[in-house]
Amino acid sequence: MLRSCHSSPGRDSVAQSKHMVQLIWGVALVLAGVGVLYRIPQVMPRIESLYQLSSGTAIVFIRFCFYFLAALLVGGGSKKIYDIYRKLNT
Repeated sequence: MLRSCHSSPGRDSVAQSKHMVQLIWGVALVLAGVGVLYRIPQVMPRIESLYQLSSGTAIVFIRFCFYFLAALLVGGGSKKIYDIYRKLNT
């Protein structure tokens, strides 16, 4: 498909709406990560009470996984927000 050198007026609005969706997705990722961080202290006592997971190694591993998941969510969302911010300001 050949594209012309001139951009159509509708193309800018499509790009703008795509950036808005990506920005909303980035904010949702950050909020999900913060939510995981908020819930870890509330959920861990219930997980520790399970008989199958009562060993110390399993609890440490589960706690690490929860914090790692939260860090990935917050980091990925922050990167997406930063990238969109850079694209909109250039």
